[in-house]
Amino acid sequence: MQDFAQWSLDIIREEGASLSWLEEQRFDWTNPLSLALEQILNGKTIILITDEKRKWLETYILCSINSMNLDRPLLPIVSMDSLYQHYRNVSGGEMIDVVEDMISLSYKDDYFFWYIGKGDDKRADIAKRKDTSYFWIFDEEFHNGFTLKSYDPIIDIKLLQLYKLFDASLNATIFGEVDVNS
Repeated sequence: MQDFAQWSLDIIREEGASLSWLEEQRFDWTNPLSLALEQILNGKTIILITDEKRKWLETYILCSINSMNLDRPLLPIVSMDSLYQHYRNVSGGEMIDVVEDMISLSYKDDYFFWYIGKGDDKRADIAKRKDTSYFWIFDEEFHNGFTLKSYDPIIDIKLLQLYKLFDASLNATIFGEVDVNS
């Protein structure tokens, strides 16, 4: 079984110049992704949260991750908005506690948040409170996060490339081609 960091480097290099920007950041990419993949393999539900500017990516991920033409098990993934439609209006720790309690009751703590967006967006607050959350976070460093720059002129292209690599990593992990624990 191949080491996940080396496998990621090989995949990045196979893509050529279009993904060369990620080669220098590969350890920043593989370390948090390993934790997320391990949680997925352990059957945890993914609760996807994005800031408003990345809603398009949320829709894309939700439509793609369990596509009918994939030859892998279906993954439990839901958007935060589908769990609590008014989440975009939640502010303050007490209301976040109420939402988090509802999620914990529903999923028995067998879930983790995947947040994509700016770190200072209030939608990130619930994910930032859980140590096992996974982040594609803009303009700040955060535990279990891969940092991007919101002002990057090709950020949307990079997000799609990251999702493609995430999906390939997911397949390689599910089918035992790589070891995310090494």
